[in-house]
Amino acid sequence: MSINSAMLAGVSGLTANSAALAAISDNIANVNTVGYKRSQVDFQTIVTGGAARGYSAGGVLAHARHFVTQEGLLQRTNSSTDLGISGQGFFVVTENSENLTATDARLFTRAGSFAVDNLGYLRNSAGLFLQGWIADSEGVIAVDPSDLSRLGSINVGAVGGAAEPTTRVSLNANLLSSQPTSDELAAYDPLTNSMAMYDAETGDGVRPDFELQVPISDSKGGKRTIAISFLKSDVPNQWYAEVRAIPASDVVSGAGLANGQIRTGIVAFTQDGRLDVEAMQALGAGALFPDPENATLTFGASDSGAPAAGQVAWASGLGVAEQVVNFNLNSAAGGLTQYDSQSVVQAVITNGTAFGNLTNIEIDEEGFVTAVFDNGVTRRIAQVALATFPSPDSLMPVNGNAFRVSDGSGTFNLKVPGTGGAGLIAPNQLEASTVDLSAEFTGLITTQRAYSASSKIITTADEMLEELIRVKR
Repeated sequence: MSINSAMLAGVSGLTANSAALAAISDNIANVNTVGYKRSQVDFQTIVTGGAARGYSAGGVLAHARHFVTQEGLLQRTNSSTDLGISGQGFFVVTENSENLTATDARLFTRAGSFAVDNLGYLRNSAGLFLQGWIADSEGVIAVDPSDLSRLGSINVGAVGGAAEPTTRVSLNANLLSSQPTSDELAAYDPLTNSMAMYDAETGDGVRPDFELQVPISDSKGGKRTIAISFLKSDVPNQWYAEVRAIPASDVVSGAGLANGQIRTGIVAFTQDGRLDVEAMQALGAGALFPDPENATLTFGASDSGAPAAGQVAWASGLGVAEQVVNFNLNSAAGGLTQYDSQSVVQAVITNGTAFGNLTNIEIDEEGFVTAVFDNGVTRRIAQVALATFPSPDSLMPVNGNAFRVSDGSGTFNLKVPGTGGAGLIAPNQLEASTVDLSAEFTGLITTQRAYSASSKIITTADEMLEELIRVKR
């Protein structure tokens, strides 16, 4: 009967508009939810077969639609662990932080309000843990987009202090070319009566004409000092030089070296005051560095045993690793020179740092998570992974403003940020909700009117049925 079908159509209208009201309510409630994607209920007609001379109302069905691909505005924040995505893609997150297995659910979200929890993991406001490719002990990040199990929860609390050994020294110093030769020059011997033995109180050794000190850091970040002493030779444009450790007990020397000496030999200069590379190469083993263009000092590890002749190692009590220090003595901007000007050190520039504590976590556009220490050292500890889908609007929403894979969405594809269609990471930014309050309030009005109209269908059909019943009377 057409009146009954009209009543049922009115009921379907009430149901459909109730669903629309629920979607609008969700949208309004999440207007300030980070990364929230608005939903909308679309209506579709129901057509039923009717008699040849009649009509049967079908009604309406409600179908929820999620605008997952719609991007919200990125808003800047003051937290270095707040992340947005500029473009397509989703953060990969898990409900558990540790001991993940293949059966643990992987969720996907745009809500990047991550913070460091009490165990050091990056977790967002919904309690979901950020996943990425974790760096190994050597700081190498092995990216494998084909294997979801290679991802791990990013932990910044496990990063300890850091130190870097000195590997490079640049000298900018001048030796006075008119320096008179010392009265002690004739007694000078680098092994038995050296500058390294000099003691002003006892009169031992030979007093250097000039000395400079170079601070270096060992493999543990410990501060070590080496000195370079110079004694003017009676050969024009040549100086005797000794490199030694202060204190001498920091090193163990092989045969031919004593009193903390690391290297001894002659430094030669050209007539225009620059380092004479060719003359030093011609001196060979007699030069401080036989090849000044490749001037290096090598310190054996503390546990390397007794060094060979002419070699040195760190003292066993220090417990530090082998170290090679490269010296730049002949730079275009200065280097080691001999001009008729006061002997002076203009600059000593070294790399390497002492032990430093973690002060900050930085994440760049490519998703690299970098630990920053108070000694200036930076260390990459992970790279954030992004996931894309063939049909992201078909993802299944779950609690925590996240999504699961569905049959309609297709399988995920892991990407490095900025590659393969995945967007770049937007550090110090959060994606705002895509809800437009003006549109939602307008939708409230139209939904209310449609609901009222559907209820009017039911009351009208009821009145018509009542009239039909009265015919019998």
